[in-house]
Amino acid sequence: MPRQPLQTVRSVVVKLGTQLLSKPDRTLDTDFIARIAAQIATLREQGIRVTVVSSGAVGAGMAALKLVKRPADLATLQAVAAVGQPRLLAAWSDALAPHGLAAAQILLTREDIDHRTRFLNLRNTLAAAETLGAVPVINENDTVSTDEMVRISFGDNDLLAALVTQSIQAQLLVLLSVVDGVLDAAGKSVRTVATPDEAQALVRKEKSAAGKGGMDSKVNAARIVTATGEHLVVADGRTPDVLPRLLAGEELGTVFLPPTRPGKTTAARGKNRWISSARPTGSVTVDDGAAKALARGDRSLLPAGITDVKGKFEPGDLIEILTITGTTLARGLTNYSASQILLIRGKKSQEVRKLLPDASYDEVIHRDHLLLLPPDRANNVAASR
Repeated sequence: MPRQPLQTVRSVVVKLGTQLLSKPDRTLDTDFIARIAAQIATLREQGIRVTVVSSGAVGAGMAALKLVKRPADLATLQAVAAVGQPRLLAAWSDALAPHGLAAAQILLTREDIDHRTRFLNLRNTLAAAETLGAVPVINENDTVSTDEMVRISFGDNDLLAALVTQSIQAQLLVLLSVVDGVLDAAGKSVRTVATPDEAQALVRKEKSAAGKGGMDSKVNAARIVTATGEHLVVADGRTPDVLPRLLAGEELGTVFLPPTRPGKTTAARGKNRWISSARPTGSVTVDDGAAKALARGDRSLLPAGITDVKGKFEPGDLIEILTITGTTLARGLTNYSASQILLIRGKKSQEVRKLLPDASYDEVIHRDHLLLLPPDRANNVAASR
């Protein structure tokens, strides 16, 4: 049964969007937050760790400042988020307190995921907060992170929630929305999706006036989460006791299943989760022979198979491996800089040693530091370039 694995979940990330958290007048719906807090307490009593990713800072700021339209300029948007964020945290703190739980505020930018040390620190902080009995309440740091600052922005909290799910190795991501999952052409909820591509054709592009996401961003989040072996559910957050019912295996919303391959597991652990989450600093293109060898899953990337190099990167950086058609085949940690790879691409090992006498590695990326991407996610990455 597709829902059976949800009954064994011990760690879940729950994301709530701005529209769900807001009343019609765009003020925070504290009664709704209180109901969700009660559900979180129920899950905690069952031994399930819960991490919250909560939108709403900009919306709360807009309500406090009596703004009827989301600001378009960077400085005003940051100021509105700064006004709204303490109000958002106060609402969560007040809602959790009657259950003996504290809210632990964590504000993130994209660099906190991309930088390996920050990524590890984030994971340790979240684990410590939960050990102390607190519920992490995470939001994008909108005061410094916006769509105009692509380098540090997540863009929407669906992506943020997916990357948090990977960072803490949670078994399930629940995206609570105002609709009961992905809808088919007749407006009926699709209960199970085997691959994100199945849902993509059903997705409409519109977004709410208050939020930044939409169903398209939820499908993209599913690509990330299911690629490392976990489940994702999109469900109507207003459904009574939606969280306990979902984790009891009740058929609510749309569940996205991780891919299955005979004899192989899709679950990723440790460094591979960071490799899957972080943004690469550059790329190398490989010939067909190297692509086929890497696709077997037991080969390292050698200089001989590389045909092109893009970007500026140094040893230890995360880079992508592209096929000659531009599809992202894999990601990995490089042993050489971009300038060094330009020098040794297409060369045999003995030639590499002559060109780089101090070279310590035969491999550009060792197989232990290389992560193959599932076909559906690889195609999606390539299409988004």
